[in-house]
Amino acid sequence: MMDNNVEQSAKTQTADSTAATFAAVSAAGAPESGASVAGPTPGANPSTFWKNSGRRVPGRPSPKRELEKSAGVGVAVGRGAAPGTGMVSTFTEYQKSVSDAWDMGDDEFCIISSTEAAAAAAAGAGGDGTRFSRQVSQTVALNVIETHSRSNQNHNASQPASECGADSIQASRSSADDSKEDRRSLPDSNENRSRMRNYPGRPQLQKISSNCQDSEYETKIEKFQVVLDSPQLDLVALKQISWSGVPRKMRAVSWRLLSKYLPPSSERRMAVLESKRQGYQDLRHNYFRVDSQDETQQDTYRQIHIDVPRMNPQIPLFQQQLVQEMFERILFIWAIRHPASGYVQGINDLVTPFFIVFLQEALTPNTDLEKYDMSTLPEETRNIIEADSFWCLSKFLDCIQDNYIFAQLGIQEKVNQLKDLIQRIDVNLHRHLQAHGVDYLQFSFRWMNNLLTRELPLHCTIRLWDTYLAESDGFALFHLYVCAAFLLHWKEQLMQQNDFQGLMLLLQNLPTHNWSDRQINVLLAEAFRLKFTYADAPKHLETKS
Repeated sequence: MMDNNVEQSAKTQTADSTAATFAAVSAAGAPESGASVAGPTPGANPSTFWKNSGRRVPGRPSPKRELEKSAGVGVAVGRGAAPGTGMVSTFTEYQKSVSDAWDMGDDEFCIISSTEAAAAAAAGAGGDGTRFSRQVSQTVALNVIETHSRSNQNHNASQPASECGADSIQASRSSADDSKEDRRSLPDSNENRSRMRNYPGRPQLQKISSNCQDSEYETKIEKFQVVLDSPQLDLVALKQISWSGVPRKMRAVSWRLLSKYLPPSSERRMAVLESKRQGYQDLRHNYFRVDSQDETQQDTYRQIHIDVPRMNPQIPLFQQQLVQEMFERILFIWAIRHPASGYVQGINDLVTPFFIVFLQEALTPNTDLEKYDMSTLPEETRNIIEADSFWCLSKFLDCIQDNYIFAQLGIQEKVNQLKDLIQRIDVNLHRHLQAHGVDYLQFSFRWMNNLLTRELPLHCTIRLWDTYLAESDGFALFHLYVCAAFLLHWKEQLMQQNDFQGLMLLLQNLPTHNWSDRQINVLLAEAFRLKFTYADAPKHLETKS
């Protein structure tokens, strides 16, 4: 009997304590920081209880904790504060605090918290509740300024070239805001285009020319002029100064000489040019027959006719029928003259850089190549561009023709060499790819087959080929190290992907759409370092796995 009385007394004390606790909580208006309540009681308001629950939910922001961190104190937030401050107590207030979550505009460098602003106003601090990440804000401001500068140059050909150095401007908050307003005032097409470039996984919008390219190479023009004007060309000297990039004004002539399409003797160059160009017209007349009865030639032409319209679909220039017919003739005649390989998908992309370089030579510097109408160009000039593109392509592919023979054995060998090279250079990246089932052939085959033309913007490919043509022992070996450096460049992003799908999506849509010649220079420098370190060291630097 005594035990029952003691038990009943204990229950009564517990109930009284619980009621007192809820009464204190109701009087305070909100639970203290870190406090938790087991459940509602008849003396508490159920709606208030659930709204003010301080329990942390995984994956959801905690405005209360953020406010406590910013205030630097561990006291209760709700005491003495006006209703609605200190915590997001309703869905409407929460919706307002995250109303800009889906705004993919220009304010990603500005982190705004409405709860902090309210708390600051209540405390009389007079702050605006805005926090800026210095590093992120400077990066975004530079991108905004550079994008705006390039867009203006595309629409205003008279804009001074000195604005190309916008990436060297020291960014500040006010200048970033001004640049954002300017960019919003651009036409919708440019805004959509710049926005699309910001999201990985989208198709790359190829750009034919880089706006800041001329100013960077202006100092090299005199050196090229001295070498090119000599009666007997010093090819070694030309390769040395071309390895780090060729000025646009000198590129067409330099590429003809570097590919050995033109002879070193300046006296013989015009005669050789005329002979070669006439020779190509004879090849067109003798070999290019669309109505040929040969089934092999019909299959070759049919495949070329399918592939050519797929090249650079975002650039109107390559969708013109006149341009596509020029590409079809170049590729068809090359395939007929190289029966060991014939035409292979991917060779069509290798014509594009030569075509653009020789087209730039025939036009004024300020011409918009992307929308240029080829029908306005004289037929004689078009024939010169076509012939020079064909002969330079033929010379260019001589050192990698084994890439396009039966079973493409050359590419398979290069892929295996890339695998071995990455395993020796960075075993962690190699094991990460292998652990998630990514085979090197699945992503690097295109790198070898198309020489990175699908991975880089067109103007970056042209800059890359300046170095390829200047390689003393041919670019086939050096391209292997460029691919290795290219893969290592994305190591951080690749290591963050934890499944096969994520890795392949990244590898097939690498975000290089904003790359310029500077990134290519860094890539080539790293490739040269890797070649110097590993090319003649097949064993003693090998990593034991």
